[in-house]
Amino acid sequence: MNEINNEKNNNHEEKGKSPEKKNGIKMPEMSPTKQFLTNIGGSLLIFLVLITLYSYISDEQAKKPTEITLTQLSSYVKKGEVKSITIDGEKLSIELKNKQLKESKKELEASLSQTLVNYGVTGEQLSSVQTKVVDASGFWFWFTNLAPILIPVIFIILLFWMLTRQVKGAGVQAFTFGQSKARIIDPDDANQQVTFKDVAGVKEAKEELSEIVDFLKNPKKFLDIGARIPKGVILMGAPGTGKTLLARAVAGEAHVPFFHLSGSEFVEMFVGVGASRVRDLFKMAKKAAPAIIFIDEIDAVGRIRGTGVGGGNDEREQTLNQILVEMDGFEPNEKVIVIAATNRPDVLDPALLRPGRFDRRVTLDLPDLDDREEILKIYARKKPFAEDVNLRLLAERTPGFSGADLYSLMNEGAILAAREARKKVAQFDLIRSIEKVMLGPERKSHLLSKDEKKITAYHEVGHALVASVLPLADPVQKVSIISRGHAAGYTLTLPLEERKLQTRKEFLDDIAKLLGGYAAEKLIFGDITTGPSNDLQVATALSRNMVTRWGMSDRIGPVALEDPSGKVIYGRGIGEKEYSEEVSAMVDSEVSIMMNEGLRRANEVLAIHRKALDAISEELIRAETIEHKEFENLLIANGITPKKKIEEEIK
Repeated sequence: MNEINNEKNNNHEEKGKSPEKKNGIKMPEMSPTKQFLTNIGGSLLIFLVLITLYSYISDEQAKKPTEITLTQLSSYVKKGEVKSITIDGEKLSIELKNKQLKESKKELEASLSQTLVNYGVTGEQLSSVQTKVVDASGFWFWFTNLAPILIPVIFIILLFWMLTRQVKGAGVQAFTFGQSKARIIDPDDANQQVTFKDVAGVKEAKEELSEIVDFLKNPKKFLDIGARIPKGVILMGAPGTGKTLLARAVAGEAHVPFFHLSGSEFVEMFVGVGASRVRDLFKMAKKAAPAIIFIDEIDAVGRIRGTGVGGGNDEREQTLNQILVEMDGFEPNEKVIVIAATNRPDVLDPALLRPGRFDRRVTLDLPDLDDREEILKIYARKKPFAEDVNLRLLAERTPGFSGADLYSLMNEGAILAAREARKKVAQFDLIRSIEKVMLGPERKSHLLSKDEKKITAYHEVGHALVASVLPLADPVQKVSIISRGHAAGYTLTLPLEERKLQTRKEFLDDIAKLLGGYAAEKLIFGDITTGPSNDLQVATALSRNMVTRWGMSDRIGPVALEDPSGKVIYGRGIGEKEYSEEVSAMVDSEVSIMMNEGLRRANEVLAIHRKALDAISEELIRAETIEHKEFENLLIANGITPKKKIEEEIK
């Protein structure tokens, strides 16, 4: 049973990958195992075809006509039983009028007519027989005679050639192992082209990158005044904010080749392979210059050096060193721009971020209300919408959603409409898809017992009631006891307005709201279930961040004890804490004080409004879901003034 605050990011990143294309560049070959299996399969197929052909020829040869003497042939001719005679050298193929086939032989020097006359056949009798002469030097003659010998020999030679080629390919693979595995998007490929029109929001980022586009299109304007365009641009932002899409848009606007690969594709188990691939990548890009190289998840190879991990020949460090040299080494590299993306800029090596390399840093934030609406409009293309669809309303209901989350929202809405055999996507589909993206699909098979349903209802109403009474908590948008994902029920809250900063008092109200379900269970049933487990985890983490990261503890003061991730950064320490055991005990004590204070406030709210808790819980048990307007009416009926509405109701 989770209390959901719609300000969390979903771990999705748009990483569209284009098919490999040859642009005068040798692309990676298939693996030796796959190539070997392909060759073996081809050999077996050829073998089956040859066996079938050989069997056919053998069968044809096996059906030999009955051989007769010239005396018998002359007797058949005298009786008028011969229809035709085919002469093939000394061989005579005889077809009788009763469809029987006979075979005989004559002397090569003598003609058939003279031979038959010698056996007593008259010219009149011979004229009734059709006579054909076959050229003995034809292809089919030689093929039928030599095929039984040549076909097995040809097959053996072909098999040895394919096996030899496979062994040679394995040897060549060792030499091509250090070649780059970058994929390339051709600037003339309209299906893969992305421009700034396809990227909504991130206005400041597009302004920064527009200079890169201008330089690639018209470098003379910059070079004449002595300006140097940044060689590297690093895109920093949370997962799903569109870093990869924006990099592709730069290449599309500049109309230049776009080489893209992941940082993990440089490093292999062999020493020196990563550095070799870096050299090959830049060599390819220089040949195609002006061009853009995009390295996604560069923190895979760009982490801080000098940690001692991996020994003196750490392959990751060798690869990073080669990237540093290629970006700002001895050779000038003016027309190749390197764009990298990461969501962990804090772990990158300082040499990578210095001027001359990745000296331009572009931060991509989560989209605000207007940006979300623009993103939804882009993803709404080619989708048939009903008349009631309101993208502005969807943008208001999705604070904290990334671009990837919004794409998933629109896609899930279309899937829901198609599943119900409708031709247009309605607003109701998109509203349902918001909850599906946040929490997962409804678990219709997960039926609660009568007691579990009652506990879940009081738990969720406890969250909702505390959020409605405390002044700085976000207002309630929806309460439900229909299972989604791992939650038996959920309470959806949305902020009154977009905000970038949050105060200590707001955090304290949030902690009390999170503990509202825990307090309701204890108040009504006198016992605690496993339902509040996720609430306790979120509230505890929030309290600890207030103490260790944001300096919101009066006892400890304005001291940051942990990094933004709450962990020691890899490469900057061995893993031990940077503060004493006494301070650690004070942190635990402060977290406990904040949690207990939040529980006290939640208990106080529920005790004062016990009547509202019972009434709303009974309605929730009956209806299973209470929307914003219905919840407001229930609050008013129980003497509680609702907070300001955050959106228009769905008509």
